[in-house]
Amino acid sequence: MTQPGKVLYIIVCAAGPAPDVGRLVTLAQDAGWTVQIIATPPALDFIDVAELEKQTGRPVRSQYRKPDEPKSPRADAIIVAPATYNTINKFAQGIADTYALGLLSEAPGLGIPVVILPFVNTALASRTPFQRSIDQLRAEGVHVLLGPGQFEPHPPSSGAERIDTYPWALALENLPN
Repeated sequence: MTQPGKVLYIIVCAAGPAPDVGRLVTLAQDAGWTVQIIATPPALDFIDVAELEKQTGRPVRSQYRKPDEPKSPRADAIIVAPATYNTINKFAQGIADTYALGLLSEAPGLGIPVVILPFVNTALASRTPFQRSIDQLRAEGVHVLLGPGQFEPHPPSSGAERIDTYPWALALENLPN
């Protein structure tokens, strides 16, 4: 979906594909989006913050801003990629213990479209709490790209083999109109 002049928040979590989030930034910018990267605190160890700041022209945010710091522009849409088991479950439960989760917790109530592209293994994805979280988020209108024809969980201990084929473009293609 192309939205010239619109702001896309990309929330990146600490998962194998995270170092390549710049690929999604490029795709979004090519489609006319202004991109703001939001990193979960653990994701900071996975990404090249300086490079992403250079690429987006914006600071990577991972904490709430101080009162004297400028606000980020309001998001017109949010992509969470790669989304972890933990972030998905916390989002579904309304837990807002990080800046990223605080933004996600408000998004459905503000009418901001959210697309989640998980990166989880089959052992985690098969758990009842995770399945409930996916169902709950979908019931709230969140687009979770997990399952046949979207993105399939990988077998435990095989995530490294899936990093190069992580479908960044799928998240952008599934932003609602």
